[in-house]
Amino acid sequence: MSNSAVVDSVAFALRQAELSQTAIIPIRAELGGEQANVDIAYAVQEINTVRALSEGRRLVGRKIGLTSKVVQAQLGVDQPDFGMLFADMAYGDGEVIPAGKFIQPKVEAEIALVLKKDLTQVRHTYADIISATDYALPAIEIVDSRIENWKISLIDTVADNASSAAFVLGSRPVQLNQLDLVNCKMTMTRGDEVVSQGVGKACLANPLNAAVWLADEMVRRGRPLQAGDIVLTGALGPMVVAHPGDEFKVEIEGFNSVVACFAAE
Repeated sequence: MSNSAVVDSVAFALRQAELSQTAIIPIRAELGGEQANVDIAYAVQEINTVRALSEGRRLVGRKIGLTSKVVQAQLGVDQPDFGMLFADMAYGDGEVIPAGKFIQPKVEAEIALVLKKDLTQVRHTYADIISATDYALPAIEIVDSRIENWKISLIDTVADNASSAAFVLGSRPVQLNQLDLVNCKMTMTRGDEVVSQGVGKACLANPLNAAVWLADEMVRRGRPLQAGDIVLTGALGPMVVAHPGDEFKVEIEGFNSVVACFAAE
């Protein structure tokens, strides 16, 4: 089978897994194993992005993953990855997320940036990101691997849209100059239980580092960030398994809270 046929086949399998809510075995072996070039995994992701757009889904932003140095070391990589965010993946603060949407979901707390300018330079700076950011919001990303039991490598997760599934945005915008992106503390609770804690610098030492990386990478890959795009900059603390009926509340210093509510089965 040719490389293009393999890429098409893997993309189809991942899309069917998402639609059927049935996880599949890891796909990295089909793409060349642990030594495969990550570009082939992004080629799989791009096929499913093009398919989604052709079906009328609206691209509204990107998520950045692998922003933890610990997780990077576990997967043997030295940079983040990205996935696509579509409008039908978005939920409002406290909105009930229907049951049966995911296979094996987990949640993580993040800072989202909403852009007011396109980012089209080959090499971006902090100043570019700051001037292009309209406001920031607290966010909860729902990640959901289409790979059985989360047994993923870099190749698996990149091909699988960086394991992204949905996201919840807070409702009170905050200007960047009102935030301490490095030292802001994050607490996630489920009921009365604290289930995750972290700080801004857990995301590549500063969430803006992740945003600069993404802006450069998206230009290089031909899908530059545009005005209005949402950027989920990366987890501020450990991700947590989500069960039907769970309600997670995230509080990040400088923001109002944001809540993700999962419907009971």
